[in-house]
Amino acid sequence: MVSLGLLGQTPVPGPTPSILPPPIADATTSTIATPAMPAAALTKTDLDAWLDGYLPYALHSGDIAGAVVSVVKDGQVLTLRGYGYADVRKRIPADPEKTLFRPGSVSKLVTWTAVMQLVEQHKLDLDRDVNDYLDFTIPPWHGQPVTLRQIMTHSAGFEDAVKNLLSFDTRHVTPIDAYLKAWIPARIFPPGSTPGYSNWATTLAGYIVQRVSHLPFDDYVEQRIFSPLGMHSSTFRQPLPDRLRGQMAVGYGLASQPGHGFEVVVPAPAGALSSTAADMARFMIAHLQGGTLDGARILAPQTASTMHTSPLDHIDKLSLLPPLNRMELGFFETNANGHEVIGHLGDTDYFHTSLHLFINDGVGLYVSFNSVGRDGAVQTLRTALFHDFADRYFPAPARPAAEVPKEVAARHAAMMAGHWTASRRSEGNFLAIVGLLGQAGVSTDAAGHLVVSDILQPGGAPRHWEEVTPFVWQDIDGYDRLAAKVENGRVVRWSWDLMSPFEVMLPVPASRNAGWILPALAAALVVLLLSFLAWPAGWLIRRYHGVASGLAGSRLHVARATKLTSLLAVAVPVGWGLLILKMLSDDTAFSSASDPALWALQIGGMVFLVGAVLLSACNAVLTWQDRSGWLARAWSLLLVPSALLLLYVAYSFGLLAMTVRY
Repeated sequence: MVSLGLLGQTPVPGPTPSILPPPIADATTSTIATPAMPAAALTKTDLDAWLDGYLPYALHSGDIAGAVVSVVKDGQVLTLRGYGYADVRKRIPADPEKTLFRPGSVSKLVTWTAVMQLVEQHKLDLDRDVNDYLDFTIPPWHGQPVTLRQIMTHSAGFEDAVKNLLSFDTRHVTPIDAYLKAWIPARIFPPGSTPGYSNWATTLAGYIVQRVSHLPFDDYVEQRIFSPLGMHSSTFRQPLPDRLRGQMAVGYGLASQPGHGFEVVVPAPAGALSSTAADMARFMIAHLQGGTLDGARILAPQTASTMHTSPLDHIDKLSLLPPLNRMELGFFETNANGHEVIGHLGDTDYFHTSLHLFINDGVGLYVSFNSVGRDGAVQTLRTALFHDFADRYFPAPARPAAEVPKEVAARHAAMMAGHWTASRRSEGNFLAIVGLLGQAGVSTDAAGHLVVSDILQPGGAPRHWEEVTPFVWQDIDGYDRLAAKVENGRVVRWSWDLMSPFEVMLPVPASRNAGWILPALAAALVVLLLSFLAWPAGWLIRRYHGVASGLAGSRLHVARATKLTSLLAVAVPVGWGLLILKMLSDDTAFSSASDPALWALQIGGMVFLVGAVLLSACNAVLTWQDRSGWLARAWSLLLVPSALLLLYVAYSFGLLAMTVRY
């Protein structure tokens, strides 16, 4: 499936195991209260023992090949650990100092660092129209340009761009400018108003670095970031340089299955980094120390501080959900247990990574895995490791009980009920249908807690959220929060801590609501399919009884054509479903290789769906004119809205967009 950090949306992980005791009920209020826990000493001895007890079993049980971990504290590397294998077949262990892993979108932190270096040198302005730095034009939104500040906070308003992101063929390595100029995604939100994660926009920032510095992007980051920091085993180059090729870990779906080749990330500045845990430790130390390491400086302290703590007036206006984690300049908040934490997640198809900086505690945690694991186990494990690390060494203060009266909480929960769609999405192409299928439903349980269909526990059970302050809910089994923004008595957006920096959920208009569209669509498909099946069934029955058809001439021809186009109309969504399932299971299918199938489905859809509407309407008129039986007349009328609904859905959700740009 398209992955969150680099490529697209991932199934939302559920709550993670914690060393904290389960919540206990407050006897007077019957709401959640949790006691504080003492902190363990963050020493190498304690940390190594904890990691060595934590990760080996997690890798085995999740069928994950290997992992590397680095932890830094107070300007020093506290520990470097490797677990499992870089190459299972050859039994090469994962070495945190030598093995290259692919951190996916954690690569963006290098790109943002490069941007801020040029800002510091007054070669770039965060609030200037980026067209001033480009050799092609980004169209304005109602006169409003795109700025680097919007790009770094994922608020430029672009729809998601998914095509040609990953390949296993190094011939698909594409110059940055060629990738960007092939297609400019539409801007679907006013700039600076709505977070929507964008790999395309990040790549645009990397291209601006290249143009302004007059250095190829790969050369720039090597000369200005990796070399000063001593990150000698780090590169964005694809394929890998000869000196590093033998250090690359193999990526796996499951450790028990064969591995895969080197993943080419086409929008390189958004996710093409290959690095060791040791090198990433040096990168973390530099950021924790205000841009300096071992006497080398890559950022001025004020510049680093600007990246880590962006102006609150901009961020609060952007998120519109102030209680939750926010987007900083490139980093995003992953606050834990009352401690300020910034970081980034990253995913390719087979590598999954997280980096977290406890910014006021001088501590950094980096972990990278080279497998998806059984049932996507790595997603839960990655989050669990961070949460449990925070709980062990930076435990939460006592959690207060909820303060919202039950009747008020019930009213607020009712305002949240309904279907919602993510701000990170595509609108002008066939991927809009994925948004229809992926709408989140919000409801309440018997106790009045919120339940969100897409936010589940690792075992698949729903999570339950209790309102603790007005329009802020707490996971009753964890520390994640969910919050909503209310305007004029209506909830206009909501999100939760993991997603809030770069994605919010927005209300779905009735015309696009999956709550009625999907059941109606299923019924329409059944009607159309039965209409076709009635053709051979009727022929067999008439032949058995020796009865001739009562239809002749144009009436017979229209009836047969209607039944045939009914089948072809059903074939269109079936074909789309099969293609999209294939693409979601193989990111490399989001490429030009799928263009013939996309064109065939769009052209076929236009012909067959429009044809089904016209023929069913004609058939209904003729059926009523010749005074057929009541069943035939009723069925002919039922066919018309069924065919119309298929055409409506196809048109509204990009299946007839006549484009292979997405």
